[in-house]
Amino acid sequence: MLQALGLGADVEAVYRGMLADPSGGVAELGARLGLTEEQVRAGLDRLVDLDLLRPSRDSPGALRAVRPELGLELLLRRQEEELVQRQQELARGKAAAAQVVSEFAELRPNTEVDGAERLVGMDAIQSRLEELAHGLVGECLAILPGGALSEASLAASRPLDRRALARGIEMRSVYQDSARNDPATLAYARWLTEQGAQVRTSPLLPPRLLVFDRTVAVVPIDPANSRLGALCTRAPGIVASLITLFEQTWNAAVPLGADRPRPSDTEPTAAELELLRLLASGMTDETAAKRLGVSLRTVRRQMAALMERLHATSRFEAGLKAAQQGWL
Repeated sequence: MLQALGLGADVEAVYRGMLADPSGGVAELGARLGLTEEQVRAGLDRLVDLDLLRPSRDSPGALRAVRPELGLELLLRRQEEELVQRQQELARGKAAAAQVVSEFAELRPNTEVDGAERLVGMDAIQSRLEELAHGLVGECLAILPGGALSEASLAASRPLDRRALARGIEMRSVYQDSARNDPATLAYARWLTEQGAQVRTSPLLPPRLLVFDRTVAVVPIDPANSRLGALCTRAPGIVASLITLFEQTWNAAVPLGADRPRPSDTEPTAAELELLRLLASGMTDETAAKRLGVSLRTVRRQMAALMERLHATSRFEAGLKAAQQGWL
């Protein structure tokens, strides 16, 4: 009955025994209660600790039981005080934990701070993109550089794009021109247009960009190293600048179903012109290939064709002649 107050069955039995008859020794009390001497002694010690047994004034060296109306009230009051103290300790612990979380939140990945969140790992990025796609109400803008997209990327994007387009979301995407040379990416882009999206391509694109309802943007932390993760931001100034970048890229791009105007035999194509500009800026063939979303072999083949067209024996001479003809 008194176990709710922290008294075990043996302790309660000893307390009741002492209340009924405090005379006699440990052995006699144990015999009356059906307990061993060890159990009785442990019960007596516990009752003394709880202040339910006190030294007897009539029999020095003996103990007397405190009456229940006083002893149990004292016990309850002590437990209430311990509970209040524990609650205060918990409150201090919560405050300390909140302070630590606040101080180190900026160092943790996948934690939003001041409207920006650093997403680390493909699972974290995919989860956030799914959440943002589900919450779309009007428009999604995308810049997808790099030419051919991986099968994993296409597979992850298809269900999100399908649901968004089925809900009437306006989607505009800009792929790199070189994506036209990859059957899987080209098929996916055509599927998007069949579902109602708008797709354009451009020979040179800025880093990857996604904008949701003109309020949230997702960009790579480092375009050169996608493993570092992505940044999801709601900062109005940053989002507005990224939308402007998208619109400029969109206006310069060509619809997927349209061919670029074919230059004359002597003029460079749009892709060749971008290659010339990149190489003229000091980029290596490898870096230019990554920027254009094509292979190193393609870059070298295009550069060889340009040198032949310009009747140049070196790249330096090709650059000079291209500038003289107004290509650069």
